[in-house]
Amino acid sequence: MNTEERRRCIGEELNKSEGPLKGTELAKLFGVSRQVIVQDIAILRAEGLPVIATPNGYIIIKPSENNLLKKVAVKHSREGLADELGIMLDYGARIIDVVVEHPVYGEIVGNLNINCKEDLVDFMDRISKQDIEPLSALTEGIHIHTVEVPNEETFEKMMDELRKYNFLV
Repeated sequence: MNTEERRRCIGEELNKSEGPLKGTELAKLFGVSRQVIVQDIAILRAEGLPVIATPNGYIIIKPSENNLLKKVAVKHSREGLADELGIMLDYGARIIDVVVEHPVYGEIVGNLNINCKEDLVDFMDRISKQDIEPLSALTEGIHIHTVEVPNEETFEKMMDELRKYNFLV
C-alpha cells in the first residue's frame, strides 16, 4: 500500500468509526509507526478532513444531520468551569472545542469533544490530577466554545441559562 492509499484508508477508518481511534491502533492496522500516522493525520487535516486529536484518539467532527454548530463566548474563573460546561450538556450540547485569543500566538484551539457528563468528569479529573490550568487562564477566563446543538430553540434556552449564571461575555 502506498502513502496516498494509506491516507485514504485512514480517512475511511475514521469516518466509519463510532468513537476515537488511537494513533497506535492505526499504526498497527497499517503496519507503520505511530509517528507516520501523526504525519498522515496532519496532511489529511491540511487537505480539509475535519479530524481532531483527543486524549482518547483521533475522531472526525461529524455534526448530526439536523444539528447546528454554534459559537458561545463565555467568561468564568477556574471554579466555574464545570458549571459552565455542565449547563451546555444539560441542554444536549456537544462541546467540540475551546478557543482563546492569545496576544502573541493569536487563536489557540483546544479540542474537547465533551459529549456527556462522564466526559466532563474525565476532563475535570485530568485538569485536577495534572494540576494544569485550562486555556481560558491565558485570557482572564474569556474564551469561545464551538458547540453542536439540536436546534435553535434549544440553543437559545442554553444561552438564557448561561446568561442567568453570568457566564456569557
